[in-house]
Amino acid sequence: MSNTSSSSSIWVLSNIKLQFFTRIKRFLQSKATRKRCESSDYLNKEKSRAEQSNIEQNMVENIETVQVIEKHKEEEEVVEETEILLQKTVKMLHFGSWEEKEIAAKEIESLVKEDVKVRKLITELGVVPVLVSMVASQVVSHRRAGLTALIYLADGTYTNKAMIVEAGILSKLPKTIDLVDESTISEFAELLLSLSSLANTQYPFPSLDFLPVIKDILKKDMTFDTKRSCLGALYNLSTMLENASPLVSYGLVPILLELSLVKEISEKALATLGNLLVTLMGKKAIENNSMVPQNFVEILSWEDKPKCQELSVYILMILAHQSSSQRDKMAQARIVPILLEVVLLGSPLAQKRAMKLLQWFKDERQIKMGPHSGPQTPRFGMGSPLNQRDTNEGKKLMKSLVKQSLHKNLEIITQRANANGESSKLKSLVISTSSKSLPY
Repeated sequence: MSNTSSSSSIWVLSNIKLQFFTRIKRFLQSKATRKRCESSDYLNKEKSRAEQSNIEQNMVENIETVQVIEKHKEEEEVVEETEILLQKTVKMLHFGSWEEKEIAAKEIESLVKEDVKVRKLITELGVVPVLVSMVASQVVSHRRAGLTALIYLADGTYTNKAMIVEAGILSKLPKTIDLVDESTISEFAELLLSLSSLANTQYPFPSLDFLPVIKDILKKDMTFDTKRSCLGALYNLSTMLENASPLVSYGLVPILLELSLVKEISEKALATLGNLLVTLMGKKAIENNSMVPQNFVEILSWEDKPKCQELSVYILMILAHQSSSQRDKMAQARIVPILLEVVLLGSPLAQKRAMKLLQWFKDERQIKMGPHSGPQTPRFGMGSPLNQRDTNEGKKLMKSLVKQSLHKNLEIITQRANANGESSKLKSLVISTSSKSLPY
């Protein structure tokens, strides 16, 4: 009986387990089916979104393509209109009356203002010789129209500048400015400034016969802008050593020295003199002028013009080098106190140059200097009368100069330089320039 009961219990338990596992299997199968359905729905949605995105992207690209095409069409229309206008303008300039030539020149000015590419294109159509011929016209409006057009054509293009020079513009300039109005003179100066930049590329100018015109402009009562343009042209020309001779021969050195004292235009005048000074002819012309070295010593005191100070002390260094007579003139012009002031208050470059020049003046023991380190004067024996005379005169002159002005100038400089750094520099200068170390 017990055995029958035990077998029945085992069967019931097995049946329960079988039903449990069957339900678990069905549940898992239904869950997997739901996941596959959900995954399929998600993929379908993503696919739909991607297709929608592609459609939108294609629409944007199509719109952009249409816009680009329309823009190109507009540009082509503008180019076509410009070409038609250029053809009419060039034809009018070549074959029209003087009044039509004037209108064409003004149109060319307008075109090259708006489009840089036109500057190169239009010169290939042969307009330069016609515009140059207009500059020689006796009618003011025709001349100015040609000048203005040439100024814009020359702007920023080496080829155009060379073509203008080769077309003979320099020979078309007036020999005198007495009968030319001031506006036209200003345009002449502006064009010469632009063309003179060819010198920086070593372009060989066929002639410098226009220098008398520049000289007249600089001597007359003109605006600073006009004179500044002329000085800029002279500076460009002076960068070529072979131009030093005509610049000196035409008497431009005295004018440059006079203008170097005009603060508004001094910088270019000084820079030009600095270029001329490295040539033998230029140096001789500058040294023999009565304004030298007083002009340059005066410019050293221009605290509001640091660039002018730098150029002036550079010129003084070249003049003082190997020239005891120039150093004597500088000492008589009271240069030492002003050099001290530049050393304290000048720009870094001006300070460096002034310190070097000051060192030359304080060498009392005829210290042997290496080449390029300072003025190299001929040395004689200790018993040489010439050497002894120069030494005594130099000592007396410098001692008198320092006793009269050194302490007074140092007090003024001390008041200006209140910063700690300046005070320490001042102390070192006082020590280094004492009566024990200077050849006074």
